[in-house]
Amino acid sequence: MTTDQRPILSRPLVVDDIPDKGMRMTVVADADERAALARAFGLVDVRALTGQFEVFRKGRETVARGKVAGEITQTCVVTLEPFDSTVEEEVDLRFVPGAPALDDENAPLDAPDPVVDGKIDLGTITAEFLSLGLDPYPRKPEAAFAFDEPEGVASPFAGLAKLKGED
Repeated sequence: MTTDQRPILSRPLVVDDIPDKGMRMTVVADADERAALARAFGLVDVRALTGQFEVFRKGRETVARGKVAGEITQTCVVTLEPFDSTVEEEVDLRFVPGAPALDDENAPLDAPDPVVDGKIDLGTITAEFLSLGLDPYPRKPEAAFAFDEPEGVASPFAGLAKLKGED
């Protein structure tokens, strides 16, 4: 997720700076980044967002594994009331220099992500996995959809029933 071609949450890591034994890195979104992500993803609030990664090199390949966890407030699709929930997503990504761009429609589905300008961006990964973990139709746990047909109003299927002789 970007604004004016800049990622909202960015923590670039130079691939050549990763030690032979690998490294651990934690991404914590600050208040401004969380507010921008909430706007970008249509959330009421992102109260907390953390990405914890283990990054290591395997030949030409860079591997980033870990977990993204967020505490969010979203709007219930049934009641339209805000409610709090959590997002937790496992991350297991491979990066290779010269890999096809993410929008290359000819790239195989399991192709590794590209290393861009010698870097991978763990902030962008954190934001993307938050987005992937969002329920597109969030519902408060106790929310129930109930529809009572008003009295005296014919069902839209009443005309069909008459045609079939079922009235």
